[in-house]
Amino acid sequence: MEVIPAIDLLDGKAVRLRQGKYEDVTVYDDNPPLLASSWTGRVRRLHVVDLDGARDGKAAQYALVRRIVAAFGAGVQVGGGIRTLDAVDAYFQLGVDRVVLGTAAIRDPALVERAARAYPKRIVVALDARNGIVATDAWRDVSGRRAIDVARQLSTVPIAAILYTDIERDGMEVGPNVEATAGLAAEGGVHVIASGGVGTLEHLRTLAAAHPRIVGAIVGRALHERRFTLEQAVAAAEGA
Repeated sequence: MEVIPAIDLLDGKAVRLRQGKYEDVTVYDDNPPLLASSWTGRVRRLHVVDLDGARDGKAAQYALVRRIVAAFGAGVQVGGGIRTLDAVDAYFQLGVDRVVLGTAAIRDPALVERAARAYPKRIVVALDARNGIVATDAWRDVSGRRAIDVARQLSTVPIAAILYTDIERDGMEVGPNVEATAGLAAEGGVHVIASGGVGTLEHLRTLAAAHPRIVGAIVGRALHERRFTLEQAVAAAEGA
């Protein structure tokens, strides 16, 4: 299982929200590209979220993402407010490795299929859930659809993975929802990247051991607040 550091962008800064609440924000760095460069060569992948785009429904951080890609190199995956194939194309033209579709995956499943056919194994579908039910629009709306049902429908589409977030745990460092994440991996038949709640090295070890299709874990606040080093996280995720 790989560790994927996260940079969430809001107003040009690297931040973290608690449970997706824009009124509960912590700013960690006012130079996201410099932060990204500090992780270059230490991990294969970097997760970037355009929180402005997620909130407003339109990708807004192309210029900043371009600088982050230049700073980090290959392996950047980006999401937030990406609702059209043109937006997907624009990010790939910037040099990102993967594009993450969230709300669009629920509201426009055909877009996910078109994007995945155009960019096989380079589209990640974000399923952000409360009690197993997918939320959309920066987590403000509830879709009424179960994450597991969406995952099953995507099992025949050539996506890279599902990014599964338990909203109640996001940014809280209380531990990921291992049971739900493993269930999605087992029943959905797709690779899963876990997100939300990682606060200790033991959380990473538990995730890594839960199911072989859990292929990655997003780590944000715990790294920013130096609960452990990136090298320690990578070792824990590899079972060391």
